Amino acid sequence: MVQMENRSSSSSFSGIKTYFHALSDTPHRLARRVCSVSTSFEETSRNRARSGPDMKKTLCWYDLVGFGIGGMVGAGVFVTSGTASRLYAGPSVVLSYAIAGLCALLSAFCYTEFAVDMPVAGGAFSYIRVTFGEFLAFLTGSNLIIDYVLSNAAVARSFTTYFATAIGISTKLRMTIHFLPKGFNEIDFLAVALVLVLTLVICYSTRESSWLNMVLTVLHIMFILFVILMGFWRGEWKNLTEAENPKNPSGFFPYGISGVFNGAAMVYLSYIGYDAVSTMAEEVRNPVKDIPIGVSGSVIIVTVLYCLMAASMSMLLPYDMIDPEAPFSGAFRGGSDGWKWVSNVIGVGASFGILTSLLVAMLGQARYMCVIGRSRVVPEWFAKVHPRTSTPVNASAFLGIFTAAIALFTDLNILLNLVSIGTLFVFYMVANAVIYRRYVAIGTTNPWPTFSFLFCFSLASIMFTILWQFAPPGKPKTFMLGACTAIAVGVLQLFHYMVPQARKPEFWGVPLMPWIPSISIFLNIFLLGSLDRPSYVRFGFFSGLAVLIYVLYSVHASFDAEENGKLSQNNGEIWKESIDVEDHNKLFQV
Repeated sequence: MVQMENRSSSSSFSGIKTYFHALSDTPHRLARRVCSVSTSFEETSRNRARSGPDMKKTLCWYDLVGFGIGGMVGAGVFVTSGTASRLYAGPSVVLSYAIAGLCALLSAFCYTEFAVDMPVAGGAFSYIRVTFGEFLAFLTGSNLIIDYVLSNAAVARSFTTYFATAIGISTKLRMTIHFLPKGFNEIDFLAVALVLVLTLVICYSTRESSWLNMVLTVLHIMFILFVILMGFWRGEWKNLTEAENPKNPSGFFPYGISGVFNGAAMVYLSYIGYDAVSTMAEEVRNPVKDIPIGVSGSVIIVTVLYCLMAASMSMLLPYDMIDPEAPFSGAFRGGSDGWKWVSNVIGVGASFGILTSLLVAMLGQARYMCVIGRSRVVPEWFAKVHPRTSTPVNASAFLGIFTAAIALFTDLNILLNLVSIGTLFVFYMVANAVIYRRYVAIGTTNPWPTFSFLFCFSLASIMFTILWQFAPPGKPKTFMLGACTAIAVGVLQLFHYMVPQARKPEFWGVPLMPWIPSISIFLNIFLLGSLDRPSYVRFGFFSGLAVLIYVLYSVHASFDAEENGKLSQNNGEIWKESIDVEDHNKLFQV
């Protein structure tokens, strides 16, 4: 039996001849697998069994809140705030954080409904797989993995800058290699060492990782409160409206309202931590209670802290004097001798925050890769859970080494530009998925009214965004923006009254359906429109690479698994929802 499974599971890749035969059959396999959906039952039982031993259920709501705060604070203010203020929003970066926080909270509601219904480690990958099928799930999951790796590399490199500040060294502790291209020529061995050490920690135990995160997060919160108090005490209100250089734009909105949204798109990286919290669902004792508190609670707390810190930073220095790489410590470093010690203290606090954000994000990225491995679209080797540590050791080690390699030589700004667009795309997909899942029951409900609504609403949001970005100011622009808004609201209301919900959540659901996820769709599209053209080029490149991998490997691997009975072809095999609910209830009783 084992020999038969091994032979069939590798049938498309057992030799060059069989692989080329598989490639010749690609159109048929794509037609069969691209839209093949999974079910809650599959994600929580059959697929999870492929990892071998279960991940231990050791986490409570306070662990999730700690992971959320630790994952978001540090990567956000201490990495992106300087760049967002200096180049995009100026002092109004405070509003940028508020807008990004609102967008994150609405997305968090969508994540929470899925995570409570399917307490698995797959996060957005699993959510898209049970609604829109395997291909879109793979595209979403691959973008998430890229986002995590690149953002973790960015955060690791920023640790080097703040660590140097903490110990009173003015250099960046990096080695410059002159023959390498600019942006890739500063070698950072400290960032590599940090990533590798944290990889060993998360491979060892999730419970111990949580305790380490709690300790570091508490210390970090103390430093955050110190920074806020110092900023409001030593800062000057005039810095909120005046630039240092008279030639630069001044005022609270030096780059206008568009600058606020451009800044929001940049700092959205700060909120990727709550997404990592949703990947811990498989290890939570009581998902119904703990996940909503952990995910939404951490987003709200962090948003308040971000806005206070952004205001503190803006008061300390005029926006055109802020150091993009180390905005807070830089504000005191250039001051009088009596205040230079504050720069060192801030460097210590930022270092703690960066450690926690890295720890949580690396936990999240490994669990994403683990569940993607369960679906067979990447090698099943990634799905294995170690019997002694109950952690996905293979996925953790592979992504840790990959992250360390990127952090070794890639500049911070290049990494940040690569991340934001992928994050917004994933959150956009999850918002669409939660609406689709509420209004469509596969096999019994006509999906086209819901598809039509999602398409029309997204189209209206795109038109609004294009007009906002490119139409010249004046009454025609105001009229067209109003028309787009009216169309979007009209389509939403028509859908709400004419299409009944096919299912309602058993335990926890997004309130005010479909308004909240629809607003999330709009905000994510609007923030996507604020990004620059090179970001879209890079996103297109990585998405194209993901499609190529899917066509050359993933679709054939999942097709082989389906033929062997390890994956179901849900286009023709529909699991009854009553079975899903029954097994789901059993999971919670256990």
